Amino acid sequence: MRDTRESRLLLVLLIAIAFALITVDIRGGEDSPVDGARQAAATVFGPIENGVSSAVNPVGNAVSAIRDSGERHDRLAALEKENAALKAKLGSDDRNTSRLKQLNSMLKVAGEGQYGIKGAEVIAIGAAQGFSWTITIDVGSHDGIRRDMTVLNGDGLVGRVTTVGPNTATVLLANDPDFTVGTRMEASDELGFASGQGDRPLRVELLNGKAEIKKGDRLVTFGSQADKPFVPGVPVGIVSRVDPSGGDLTRTLYVTPYVSFTKLDIVGVVVEAPKKDPRDTVLPDKPKPTPTPTVTVTVTPSANAPVDGQFEQEQ
Repeated sequence: MRDTRESRLLLVLLIAIAFALITVDIRGGEDSPVDGARQAAATVFGPIENGVSSAVNPVGNAVSAIRDSGERHDRLAALEKENAALKAKLGSDDRNTSRLKQLNSMLKVAGEGQYGIKGAEVIAIGAAQGFSWTITIDVGSHDGIRRDMTVLNGDGLVGRVTTVGPNTATVLLANDPDFTVGTRMEASDELGFASGQGDRPLRVELLNGKAEIKKGDRLVTFGSQADKPFVPGVPVGIVSRVDPSGGDLTRTLYVTPYVSFTKLDIVGVVVEAPKKDPRDTVLPDKPKPTPTPTVTVTVTPSANAPVDGQFEQEQ
């Protein structure tokens, strides 16, 4: 259509008529006079809209499926991550349960012996100093740790501090060949010196060569002057073998230590010694002996057995 004055007037007239019809339709509501025309238009253009919709819907569905697939993938990944975190948490809880048990045992020992301790975690084994049996713990001078302090755990004597850094310390274990500690026998109070032998039992030389010692007797630390390097009363171990007395001035014992030196994790450094010697109070309770079953045999004579030692005569 050419852009003339008449065409412009026609366009304005059509726009005015459109606005008038819209106004009449809105005011008329359900009884609108143009409702029939709208339905006719729907009848004509409806199939075309459905066709377009059918053609477009697969694309929309595909887009929705891709979106849902992405959501499912994200959810699956989130679930897998949650499961992995849960498994890690369970594993961590198992470890924490073990550590809590160790800590409780150590606090019990500290309470019974009245030791002031600083808890620590074993972070390494061995050391640059060349000791055969050492561990490194995660506390140092900043935590009040000093050289020649006693180290224990919930089982008994672990060792003594030999080297101290700002945040770590080295502990010489009680089973090291260079390790020696004064000991006292439970009840009898016999004194001696225990030395480490690596993965073998501790060797103890009693000062009394005629001391009456038997397998199963127990030892604790005797203590050092000014409680350095050893505080008194820390459980050391149980006598596993006693060498025969040969008239020597000393007597040799072999002691199985309470502490398992290959399974150290949580330990405590004694930063405050007890006010008095705890003696044998820190030793664990002795196991109750297992009762030996007694068998009683009762003989019941049969009905045909001889009476008064007489034998029946043959008929």
